[in-house]
Amino acid sequence: MAIRAVLWDIDDTIFDYATADRAGMRRHLRAEGLAGAFGSAEDALKRWRQATETHWARFSAGETGWEEQRRDRVRTFLDDPALPDRDANAWFTRYIAHYEAAWELFPDTVPVLDLLASDYRHGVLSNSSLHNQDRKLRLLGVRDRFEAVVCAADIGVSKPEPGAFHTACTALGLAPHEVAYVGDQPDIDARGAAEAGLMGVWLDRRGRGGRPELTRITGLDQLPSLLRADTRFGAQDTFG
Repeated sequence: MAIRAVLWDIDDTIFDYATADRAGMRRHLRAEGLAGAFGSAEDALKRWRQATETHWARFSAGETGWEEQRRDRVRTFLDDPALPDRDANAWFTRYIAHYEAAWELFPDTVPVLDLLASDYRHGVLSNSSLHNQDRKLRLLGVRDRFEAVVCAADIGVSKPEPGAFHTACTALGLAPHEVAYVGDQPDIDARGAAEAGLMGVWLDRRGRGGRPELTRITGLDQLPSLLRADTRFGAQDTFG
């Protein structure tokens, strides 16, 4: 049976998270008077991302809550484990304001959604929260493109667990083999989707290559022909 719907990752797939994260952190550090506190803006960003990965892993494992992992990211970044909740919340809120000011879709997102609109249904599966990602899609002007937005924080299971992909397929009323999943992470997204019975597509925007067992594209402009070729039962690299 042919692919009938596409499930999308958001961050670094349709939304340029890395650029927004970098620009937002630079602006935030300047506003907080911390521009020189970490050696360089890149050093600070690396520290922030390490804190994010650490506490997101704890959240994904069910060891902490959504708001708690945000506060703990701030405490780790500032090396201030005793920072009160109120102050950590305020710091994170100020950071978010700078981060959101830098939000942009990738240039190929809307053109490809337009190309696929008449032939495929669309949904989102994200390892974030519905509150966060629904708001993001609305502010970026594309929320109405997606029938369903399914998020790990709300369903209690995250990618690459099969249950996350299956829940999103159920939200569309389709079987996994009728759905493609597109994401920027080879294991969390493409491999996880394929192991759950979907057509997993790795969006390798940086051209890292490798992973010949995965279906790989380097830009969304390659997706329409890939979907119509229906290669879900065998890996395909559309970039050499």
